[in-house]
Amino acid sequence: MASYDDCVQGLLRSLWDEPRPPQAPPRVWRDWALVGLLALAIVLEAVFRTDLQYRPISVTFTALMLPALLWRRTRPLTALAVPVVASAVVQLLTGADPAELGSAAYILILLYALARWGSGREVAAGLVLIVVAVLAGVVAGHIVSGDVAGAFAVVFAGMALGGTFRYRARARMRELDQVKLLEREQLARDLHDTVAHHVSAMAIRAQAGIATAAADPGAAVDALRVIEAEASRTLAEMRTMVRVLRRDELSAPELAPNPHLTDLRQLAGRGRVGPAVDVRIDGDLDGVPASVGAAIYRIAQESVTNARRHARHATRIEVRVAADDTSVRLRVTDDGDSTAGRPMTSAGYGLVGMIERAGLLGGTCEAGPNPGRGWTVTAVLPRTGAS
Repeated sequence: MASYDDCVQGLLRSLWDEPRPPQAPPRVWRDWALVGLLALAIVLEAVFRTDLQYRPISVTFTALMLPALLWRRTRPLTALAVPVVASAVVQLLTGADPAELGSAAYILILLYALARWGSGREVAAGLVLIVVAVLAGVVAGHIVSGDVAGAFAVVFAGMALGGTFRYRARARMRELDQVKLLEREQLARDLHDTVAHHVSAMAIRAQAGIATAAADPGAAVDALRVIEAEASRTLAEMRTMVRVLRRDELSAPELAPNPHLTDLRQLAGRGRVGPAVDVRIDGDLDGVPASVGAAIYRIAQESVTNARRHARHATRIEVRVAADDTSVRLRVTDDGDSTAGRPMTSAGYGLVGMIERAGLLGGTCEAGPNPGRGWTVTAVLPRTGAS
């Protein structure tokens, strides 16, 4: 029993300490349009309904409380508390039912917004206010005791819907964070192997310099120059790895060697079913860091895979890489249907990983439909990697 009580207390404490969801959407034109439509509905009810018992009070109250919808995301408790408290006060002082208009059902939107965007303490305070409002309706005679259960069912249905969307959005955010974290780990593995390669080269050069120092001092000096260059590249790669590494331990590394830009040509011959893949690489690739080459390859590989899976009626996939003095540019284009079955920018986890990898190296990655047919993924990375 004690453990059960502890679980219940822990659940209640976690709900009480629940913070507001981050990044609540700002007020947009749709919010004003909603208020305008409801204002029109209030006017129409006031004109055409003949069964209103408290017409002046109910119309005035419903119209004055309507702007609360504009603050339902940024101040969800206040937006709900103002009409609820005002309704209870009007009922107790005048005996009128200020919410007899059907348009007053927008209170359900405020209940939804409280559960969707409010903190745990705000949701608890909102529930207390609703209980007080329902009791005020019972005392005033506008809610019979048999309808109390129905009133609470409607209230909790609105709040349950808001809570459902709240935790659905949280689950989505966690999945996106997991995709980004896995991409960081993969990039860290690639950088780890690159650093290990540079260190091994430094060790070999140092051993060669020591062995030939006595007989050929010039060879020893050349070895030191090579070691200096390798050390500079190693430090640069390690700085990048430290920035992207977010866990103390990485998962098991892949056995495949790190890909590079020259490995892109292997994509052209993959798969005998589906669209053909044409790869062309232009520009000087000498000196491009392994991290940049691996990132370009991974993005191209993911883009080609997505095109093969989702590009309906596609006959050709083009992979173009161009390198200049400052950047390496990738463009992957197919000629399939632009929209049918294609994940948009905010939906696909593969695109999230590509954007994350490009951003970690100081670059950009974008994807979207072409004006006519097809889909294009573009990525631009600094030639030297992240600064």
